[in-house]
Amino acid sequence: MTDPEIHVPDDLSELDDERPTIALVVTPVAGAQPLAAACALAKVAADVVPSDVGAIAVLRDPLSGRAGAAAVSQLLRQVPVVLLERRASQMSATQWVAGEHVRDLPPGLVLSDAPDVLEELLLDGRVPSAVDGAVTSVGMSKLTAMRVLAAHRPRRTGPR
Repeated sequence: MTDPEIHVPDDLSELDDERPTIALVVTPVAGAQPLAAACALAKVAADVVPSDVGAIAVLRDPLSGRAGAAAVSQLLRQVPVVLLERRASQMSATQWVAGEHVRDLPPGLVLSDAPDVLEELLLDGRVPSAVDGAVTSVGMSKLTAMRVLAAHRPRRTGPR
């Protein structure tokens, strides 16, 4: 016997507050342009902003956070990146290296020394395009991305 007062909707997605509403990939990459190029090569649609601690990729599709972090960290190889996701009721932080989820991090600890721009993007709804130096990976060709990365590659000094 069913209770006539209980209604279960056909589409439960409206009840899911566990879906990310924003996803950021925080990296130690020195500039927004090279990270945007890496995102383009990894086929990650993101708007990238510079910060004092490294470039931050704001993923255009917040639901692609884990896939985006995996793809970017795979391209950056042994450089750790942090995926920050905001959901309706909570935040999460995870560390990624070489395409693999390494560990969960306490979001409060990650944000404790975060630059203002990171907090503004994650918590205050700041639009990435409003940040000075913001660039996008969307529409960047593979050739352009490779040129950008080559131009930002560290130069070797001394004899080989």
